[in-house]
Amino acid sequence: MNPAEQSANAAAARDIRTRWLLSAPALVIVFVAAIGPLFVMLAYSFMEKGDFGDVKPWTFSLEGWFNVFLSQDIFDGTIGIADAHASIFWRSVSLSLMTTAITLLLGFPTAWFIATRPRATRDIWVFLVTIPFWTNLLIRTFAMQEVIRNEGILNNSLMALGLISTPIQILYTDTAILLGMAYVYLPLMVLPLYAAMDRIDFRLIEAGYDLYAGRWQVLRRIIFPLVKPGVIAGSILVFIPSLGAYVTPRVLGGGKNMMLGNLIELQFGAGRDWPLGAALSITLMLIVMVALLFYVRNATRSGVRGHG
Repeated sequence: MNPAEQSANAAAARDIRTRWLLSAPALVIVFVAAIGPLFVMLAYSFMEKGDFGDVKPWTFSLEGWFNVFLSQDIFDGTIGIADAHASIFWRSVSLSLMTTAITLLLGFPTAWFIATRPRATRDIWVFLVTIPFWTNLLIRTFAMQEVIRNEGILNNSLMALGLISTPIQILYTDTAILLGMAYVYLPLMVLPLYAAMDRIDFRLIEAGYDLYAGRWQVLRRIIFPLVKPGVIAGSILVFIPSLGAYVTPRVLGGGKNMMLGNLIELQFGAGRDWPLGAALSITLMLIVMVALLFYVRNATRSGVRGHG
């Protein structure tokens, strides 16, 4: 190896060491503030619950994980599926998927509208989309409660128009939770979609029309493939917080229609079953991880096809 190559290798090694040193504080913070608590939850999930909450340290037990999926009858000891937990899991996943679908249906035309405005006014429309983030989540949820309650804006308007004679019971139902989450997380769908649409070469769309493609064919074969990364990113950004939502189901569901976030909080609070709460938390994290892996896999495929 000649001196020039040795000098280049030494410079590269110094550059790598410098980068590691510069990133070390951030890595420590991430480990202590994010990964560390996850390890604590994982350890708690394999411990025996305490008599008054907490856990019994260094007492190994699988009861927490057992109670996530199964239940034992207190009278005859028979083991069966934990129906309550299964119902809450199903409600959480189904409502999160429906929230994602609704925000996509509403967010796609909204993002398209913004992306097709003159360049000088696009920033104003994006600014308007981000305004809800200025308000606390709890306040936005209470605002939705005022809209859908029996004496709220929606029912009063429908009654004034003569469309209904008595108020529709929306509050404290799954529908209320769905409407609330769609309202809260809609901007998280619009922004990635707009970012993807803003990069579209509209000459491709004009070429599609020149080749006698209809609007549906242009949407399906040109627009959608080009904005697919934005669709996937927006769906993940909506699905993950919806799955672990706590405030919206608590306020709009009235505590009767619980989701995973509420169930976890119940175990660490009134339920005093920390191992079960920890096991549920890890289960929720695993579901989120699967969703993220799905996103990464599809994003990688889209990137490969885009460069191909």
